[in-house]
Amino acid sequence: MHGPATTAWLLLTLCGASAVYCLLRARRCVGEERRTAAGEAVMGFGMAAMALPATVVTPPAWAWAVYAAVFGAAALHALASVRRGGHHLHHLVGSLAMVYMAWPGAVQGAAHGGHGGGGGLALVTGALLVYYVAYVLRSGARLVPVAGPSVAAAAAVAGPGGGAAAMWVVRPEFTLVCRLSMALAMLAMLVTL
Repeated sequence: MHGPATTAWLLLTLCGASAVYCLLRARRCVGEERRTAAGEAVMGFGMAAMALPATVVTPPAWAWAVYAAVFGAAALHALASVRRGGHHLHHLVGSLAMVYMAWPGAVQGAAHGGHGGGGGLALVTGALLVYYVAYVLRSGARLVPVAGPSVAAAAAVAGPGGGAAAMWVVRPEFTLVCRLSMALAMLAMLVTL
């Protein structure tokens, strides 16, 4: 990712914090919600790694190929999971967007040993930007306060040993804020292409 170092540090912090939250949520959830949280954690950590300012650590030429391979595998997994419904179609788009951002760096790294992560077709970039703008607006609108689950219901979802301290991990509005944060970070990363 190219851009000002301050922006890169903010993206790294935002994506890293979102990924940690998703890991905590994966520990507290079961079934499909656990798989979704784990997928979001992988996405968050991958986005944080891609946002790391090149002035701090210049990734080796092969790092971009690793990013492309990891998110290519995540895209295949999301594609296989799409028929189960839920959030998997969004994970598929996100994983493909990460491959799209990493691919030029992987090709440049293989050919020239240089740092990549940018470039690409304007049409694909534009389509991804439109998708993420729509996703951000939809997610933001869903954060408008409405009657939701009670604190007792959230504690019941947290399970035994969850307690009040862990209750925030399973709150749906926090999950939505996490997803919104990562979508905003994806928008910022796509704008730099």
